[in-house]
Amino acid sequence: MNSMTGYAWRERADDAVSVSVEIKGYNNRFLEVSVNAPPWLPGLETRARALVSGSCGRGRVEVSIRVRETNAPVNVTVNTTAARAYMKAISDLSANLGLADNISVSTLIGMEGVLEAEKDRDAGRYWNAIEPVLREAVSAFAAERAREGRHTEGDILASVARIESALQTVANHVPTLEASIRENVGARFRELTGGSIDENRVMAETAVLLMKYTVSEEISRLSSHLGEFRAEAARNDRPGKKLDFLCQEINREINTIGSKSTMTEVSRAVVDMKEALENAREQLRNIE
Repeated sequence: MNSMTGYAWRERADDAVSVSVEIKGYNNRFLEVSVNAPPWLPGLETRARALVSGSCGRGRVEVSIRVRETNAPVNVTVNTTAARAYMKAISDLSANLGLADNISVSTLIGMEGVLEAEKDRDAGRYWNAIEPVLREAVSAFAAERAREGRHTEGDILASVARIESALQTVANHVPTLEASIRENVGARFRELTGGSIDENRVMAETAVLLMKYTVSEEISRLSSHLGEFRAEAARNDRPGKKLDFLCQEINREINTIGSKSTMTEVSRAVVDMKEALENAREQLRNIE
């Protein structure tokens, strides 16, 4: 069981380039990976997104890649078209004003656009520097999410244990509830008839009330859902969606038991189950 939240940061530098990778994870219904990388490295985002997506099932993951160059080779070219345009404009100005045309090369190359400098950037070479740092960050991110997931799993299963304990309390009171229904029906008939009662009528009325108020079927279904919840948490590394569905089914059975409750002890147990289930559902929002 892994958490969707987590954080990792890794950095590595050599004589030519320094690379740092930061990864942040947040809760999200689906998997959404965003990569912020240097715009002068086309194609890097796609590679990085594929690498990160392979280790995540759900969540919003933000990846920030920073690259600082130390001794990157630079290509310098002269834009002769721009230089000629500057020279012509200066010559025309000199002629119109009657001034000497004595512009120097050093002045000319200082004008915008005459010299063009471009760093020689090989995307493959930079990816070779970035990939190992990114893999280290992804590994650290996965470890952090697994650590948080183990802690969250413990809290969720503790809530499930609370529900199971409260459910056992309900089950323990079922015989008392059924006996109380039988006794109340018999007492009401004796009161109405003055002591003479029709046993068949009493049994029929008791059966109707038992169908209305007994919770044996709900207890059985709820026990089954809780067992499946534990099994899914144990066998699936990314059980979030299935467990969320099971919580809906568990909630339905708890509500039905509560609506049928005629005993104070059962009502208290229902409140405890609802509180524990809400705690579990809150924690499940962090799980893949």
